[in-house]
Amino acid sequence: MNAELKKVYEIGIIPVIAFNSVDEAVPLCKALVAGGLPAAEVTFRTACAEDCIKIINKEVPEMLLGAGTVLTCEQADRAIAAGAKFIVAPGYDPKVCQHVIDKGVTMIPGTATPGEMQQAMNQGCAALKFFPAEANGGVNMLKNIGAALKSAQWMCTGGVNAKNVNDYLGYDQIVAVGGTWMCKSDMIKAGKWDEITAMCKEAVKTMMGMKLVHLGINCADEAEAEKVAKQFCALFDLEYKPGNSSIFAGSLIECMKKPFKGANGHIAIGVNNVDRAIFQLSRKGVEFDMDTLKTDDKGRATVVYLKGDIGGFAVHLVKNK
Repeated sequence: MNAELKKVYEIGIIPVIAFNSVDEAVPLCKALVAGGLPAAEVTFRTACAEDCIKIINKEVPEMLLGAGTVLTCEQADRAIAAGAKFIVAPGYDPKVCQHVIDKGVTMIPGTATPGEMQQAMNQGCAALKFFPAEANGGVNMLKNIGAALKSAQWMCTGGVNAKNVNDYLGYDQIVAVGGTWMCKSDMIKAGKWDEITAMCKEAVKTMMGMKLVHLGINCADEAEAEKVAKQFCALFDLEYKPGNSSIFAGSLIECMKKPFKGANGHIAIGVNNVDRAIFQLSRKGVEFDMDTLKTDDKGRATVVYLKGDIGGFAVHLVKNK
């Protein structure tokens, strides 16, 4: 996964924007950044797209910008010159794809069939756009195709919204989704920047899916861990679950057999995607103890601790099951 695609994956939701005028570009992107979505696919469906990319790169440099609805090599050249870091097309055109790849820029062509996907992958496209996603069978279609195209990586647009976003992002071969539900065209025209920021924050919150997984209590030794666990089990009719390093009372209380991280213990927070949670929390200034990072067989984070304690408790993120 190259640097641009990794950033797309970490952000997760890429707003798809058709600007009406250059005047909208900077305030909208500042609203997106404030809402936790510092990225946009600026579509070339409008005449001001190129100028919008230029001014955003200058005024809001933290934005990751792609150009969408790119149909020709000439449009690709203009988008790249303006500062687009990735190019998205609604369909698969081998000529345009090769032109962009030869320039060393991330190319994400639109595909709807296994044949198109296989050709684009073999050509060297970094990822594939599945479009229109819902009309072509949605995430279930991709799960069927992904069983054969195991190295395929998709960005899905077309029918993705707040209700189904996690259905898509929950499939590990989908690196991101594109959508407009958090910044609809009428809101942009009306300059409702605060509302757009609020909707972006809600989209990020939905994508994260944060929840309390368990509370770890530091005990002096195994005897104390057993005593504390049994107290919780008796009080709340919980199942007693002894383990190698700790004893669980139900699923929410973990009693450590010897002091572990945190002055008092630790709090495990579940998230749908640990990499995306690291990205979002890092933007707030949170630091992580990367020595505690655990990954799966695809190199994606599954567990990591925050640096320091909060209220005497260490905090770690864990991937939701």
